[in-house]
Amino acid sequence: MSPAIKCLILLAVVALFFVTELIPLAITATAGAIACGLLGLIPAKQVFSGLSNSTVVLFAGMFVVGAAMFYTGLAQAIGNKVVHLCGTGENSLMFGLMVVGTVLSSVLSNTGTAACLLPVALGICSAAKIPASRQLMPLAFACGWGGIITMVGTPPNIIATGAMTAAGLPAFGFFEFAWIGIPVSIAGMLYMMFIGKHLLPKVELDADQEIEQEIEANSTDSKKMVISGIILLAVVIVMALGIKGVTLEMAAIIGALVCVLTGCLTEKQAYASIDWVTIFLFAGMMPVSTAMDKTGAGKLIAEWTVGLMGGSPSPL
Repeated sequence: MSPAIKCLILLAVVALFFVTELIPLAITATAGAIACGLLGLIPAKQVFSGLSNSTVVLFAGMFVVGAAMFYTGLAQAIGNKVVHLCGTGENSLMFGLMVVGTVLSSVLSNTGTAACLLPVALGICSAAKIPASRQLMPLAFACGWGGIITMVGTPPNIIATGAMTAAGLPAFGFFEFAWIGIPVSIAGMLYMMFIGKHLLPKVELDADQEIEQEIEANSTDSKKMVISGIILLAVVIVMALGIKGVTLEMAAIIGALVCVLTGCLTEKQAYASIDWVTIFLFAGMMPVSTAMDKTGAGKLIAEWTVGLMGGSPSPL
């Protein structure tokens, strides 16, 4: 059996475990990398090469910088202000949640943004007797599409940028994703406001429903709120301007260090804020990607696809 076929079989097995989640995703990715080494698809020394990739450092730094916004209460304060300005009408509340979810998730964690806005939305829904499901689903979608606006909004954007750099091609700019991300976000909001809302389920909150804050702010100090906001803004500006001698990874890590040194979050909170599943998913799948390239498995897939669809495939 050729190395390319072995690699394709391994890829199919990994994909099966990803879909079924019979074992944790991070373990699947790491096991895939180890299997590549055991099968001789890549040299043994490259099995854990993904952990030394600079993109892993960028992930970690941005997770910490974004978490500082939540731990200081700044993200929650912004969410509260915007949502309360929109009132308690179903349409205006939906619009407000989607706007703030889109904007915050463009530079912060999608999951963290949804979590910090969750109690705000549930509290208003409970008081105004609005079906919670009709607000939470638009919020979830907004946090998803908001992440595609900037390079650091979601891990896939960072991975794509890292792949471009590794291939010796010009990397994507910080706001280059916005040319697609902003129109998609606007289209998504318009769809939800005029069409999607008619398809949403109606699930009422119980009168005694307990509403908890998913991410608790550990400080009410307004100075720390301002500091965390300035740090995030500074990191974004440095990344967007592409200052010579300051890489994306350096900007993210410097921002993370300053967040801890200024007390915006503790050292333990900084460690806890890193999404280790994302880290190990990326680090584990990088060697698998290398194996596909070296064994020719990627070329086989490309040739099969072109053979199936033709060189000039129909839009259908």
